[in-house]
Amino acid sequence: MPRTIRTAAAVTAAILAAPAAWAACATDDEVAAFVEAFTARTPATALGADGSMEDARCTQAKLATAMESELGPVIGYKAGLTSPPAQERFGVTEPVRGVLYRDMMLEDGAAVPAAFGIVPFFEADLVMVVGSAAINEASTPEAVMASVSAIHPFIELPDLMLAQGQPLTGETITSMGVGPRMGVLGAAIPVEEPAVMAAALGSMTVRMTDAAGEVLTEAPGAAVLGHPAQAVMWLVGDGVTLRPGDLISVGSFGPLMPPAKAGGEAMVTYLGLPGDPTVRVRFTD
Repeated sequence: MPRTIRTAAAVTAAILAAPAAWAACATDDEVAAFVEAFTARTPATALGADGSMEDARCTQAKLATAMESELGPVIGYKAGLTSPPAQERFGVTEPVRGVLYRDMMLEDGAAVPAAFGIVPFFEADLVMVVGSAAINEASTPEAVMASVSAIHPFIELPDLMLAQGQPLTGETITSMGVGPRMGVLGAAIPVEEPAVMAAALGSMTVRMTDAAGEVLTEAPGAAVLGHPAQAVMWLVGDGVTLRPGDLISVGSFGPLMPPAKAGGEAMVTYLGLPGDPTVRVRFTD
């Protein structure tokens, strides 16, 4: 699968693309301390706790460059807090955006430690692969899917990282890139009939089960901004310019869950997509 690898300058420009404002980035020392905490898996001090969202995006761009030594280059973007309950929990009124890195992506069935991060969670997600730059002009789910080459089942494994008592807000989550640590990427599903795929994504049911087959969460495709393709349009409307090969994580179909909830394994099934595809992750001691 082709993936776009962006230069540091391109990543910075894409992350900072937003209404113009003077941005007070985190210092080099603050960013270095956050990367050190990420690497050592020790609780981190929040970045951007006292700044604006513009400040947070400036910090995210700086952090994305610093994180390349740990997770490889940026290969795409993620939309987070894409449901009203999630936004209410973190005190925001719209989604937030972060980045995806090359080396965070694992294959279907991957085994990871249950304590894979500092504040580890797992969630049902979905990834779209940009096929055409025309996606930046799309204004309907059907038009988005006409510029998507494939979709992937995806279990994201985010890490909220922060030490107890540190603020979890839209600004601090954005500053850290919306918690990237790992994610399990299922097999590609080609988009051959965009209108049919758009309809399937809107009407599907996303079901997550544990090791015993018990349902942990179940949500409609509409749980993400009314339709998963809306996450793409939101990212573009928020200033991101997408390029062929970029990966887009559309957001969570259901709540964040700690690995202990899985009983050793979690599986996500996309009922209503071609073949009812699945993706799974195993959690080890």
